[in-house]
Amino acid sequence: MEAITQHREKNKVASEAAIQITDLKKSFGSNTVLNGITITLNKEENLVVLGKSGSGKSVLIKCLVSLIKPDEGTLTVLGEDISTLHTDGLNKLRKRVGFLFQSGALYDSMTVTENLLFPLRESKDIDQSEREHLVKEALENVGLSEVEHKMPSELSGGMRKRLGLARTLILKPEIMLYDEPTTGLDPITSKEISELMLTIQKNYKTSSIIITHDMACAAITANRMVILKEGKVEATGTYKELSSSSDEWVHSFFS
Repeated sequence: MEAITQHREKNKVASEAAIQITDLKKSFGSNTVLNGITITLNKEENLVVLGKSGSGKSVLIKCLVSLIKPDEGTLTVLGEDISTLHTDGLNKLRKRVGFLFQSGALYDSMTVTENLLFPLRESKDIDQSEREHLVKEALENVGLSEVEHKMPSELSGGMRKRLGLARTLILKPEIMLYDEPTTGLDPITSKEISELMLTIQKNYKTSSIIITHDMACAAITANRMVILKEGKVEATGTYKELSSSSDEWVHSFFS
């Protein structure tokens, strides 16, 4: 844990924003989910977003890749205003953003290699040898060098999570969006995945938003944290700052 703490303290966050969210609002009928969210994700930063169920965490990151359209506010991702992009521009931007779903969103009818090649299907300029290199590199980076011919059903939950990461990383994204990356995993595997996320941040120089209920994951990965309450930002700070907060509601997350 000491080495992880030192890593977090030494990591210098660039001042330029990778993502700027300003006054973001989203309702579903009479249910207001996001009620004026303003958040900055700095370059090469891991930002953990906490909040109770229904506080808008998953809706927030789905808005960032335009899976959900916000009602109001602005979303700037890698310098691009999402609201101004048409289909081609949005698809180009999405290739620069990796999204790890809770389930991993793997294709069970495809082998590990076929799952990894799937994101490259439209990359006409990448030849076969380069594709093979990218698959090998992605698997090595998540510690899965020996499973390329296996089916997802043959893998453990932790290995499936790693495979989901490898498939996302094969396009070398600049931003990673993690939706509950350690859900359903045992504590040892959760720690391994959390530490892998730090390795990805270092090796790929990613900027990441991490949605999680796992406070051990937050403690390992977070450069900074945001806590949402009733669709608004209730508190922000480092893990150490928020864990020692005098606000009883904020402190309850760390109990």
